[in-house]
Amino acid sequence: MQKIRLLFRIGYAYHKAAFDPIIDLLLTNENYDVWFSLDMEKIKYFFLEFPYRSRIIDEWKKLGYRFTTETRGFDIVISGDTLRNADAYGKTLLIFLNHGTGIKNILYRNLARAKGHKYQIFVEGQHRMDSLNNCEHLGQSEVHLIGLPKLDYYFQGKYKREEVLQRWGLDPDKKTLLFAPTYKPTCMYTIKDDVFEQTRDLNLIIKLHPYSWMGKYAPHKQHRIFEKRVKKHRHAVLLPKEEFSILPYYLASDCILSEASSTVFDYLAFEKYGIVFDLPCDKLNHSDGQPLLEIDNREFLKGAFPHIDSGTKLRDAVETCFSPSQEMKQKADDYRQRYFYKLDGKASERFVSRMEQLFREGGHENGG
Repeated sequence: MQKIRLLFRIGYAYHKAAFDPIIDLLLTNENYDVWFSLDMEKIKYFFLEFPYRSRIIDEWKKLGYRFTTETRGFDIVISGDTLRNADAYGKTLLIFLNHGTGIKNILYRNLARAKGHKYQIFVEGQHRMDSLNNCEHLGQSEVHLIGLPKLDYYFQGKYKREEVLQRWGLDPDKKTLLFAPTYKPTCMYTIKDDVFEQTRDLNLIIKLHPYSWMGKYAPHKQHRIFEKRVKKHRHAVLLPKEEFSILPYYLASDCILSEASSTVFDYLAFEKYGIVFDLPCDKLNHSDGQPLLEIDNREFLKGAFPHIDSGTKLRDAVETCFSPSQEMKQKADDYRQRYFYKLDGKASERFVSRMEQLFREGGHENGG
């Protein structure tokens, strides 16, 4: 039997966390010939860009990954984003598994740029399913509801809280706040001091967006702000840029703080609570005037997660998350039903099953 040639096209290294449970399933499946490509890993200083993808590829090769620069000859291509050069992949089952969920409009904007191409889009919940099916830019693409594979490891018990905290010298007996701001729009400049001062009796884990380290889409001052401050606070750790996956820190933490990052959205899945830092969304637009967010972040998960607009309100919000009211719990349950499908650790299995069905049926390919 001829093997199915499959390519994981990884745009940025941090996209891989969305694929990891699926990668594990396919690498051990004798029916697949699995390959990888890594496209865009560069750090920018001033006007110069320095690639560092070779270092990442060398590390991943140790895991048994095989890399290629070829684009043709694959039966299936899985990507965490739409492709700028989809035609270069020829006739193939082109699968789009979003590397991040949440309230940013980037998914819909990218589909608008991908007119004429046919993607099989795998989504995490009914809200996304409905939004895409009603999207004017969906075109020939098809939408499939399977859950969120990247969360499978959490529900499968892959990580141990004490091990994660002790790795970074943190106290497992203390509660932990995970601060995971996005790079744009961001609350980090506003809350950069309060997040340390108001968590002195907690563990504080800071996980920046990968772009905050790269100097291209966000200035280097984003990581330097915290590199400087974390040295003065023994209860805090700034995770290095090489720590691509946030999944272990979802498990290790008791509360999350962010603003428009998909991390807030993910955290809802775990029946834990987070804090949303409100931003002036009426001013948050792309350069072409289109809104940056699908939902005003001042309304996102309202009633389930406390909202703040000042760092001075952080501590009270943290305490609210540690002792949520019945109203918060009910609201969170309602949101969870709306945004997620089957939080059972088996989304990656459903992904593979549906992918194989589409491949067998034929007629779902992009190109020709």
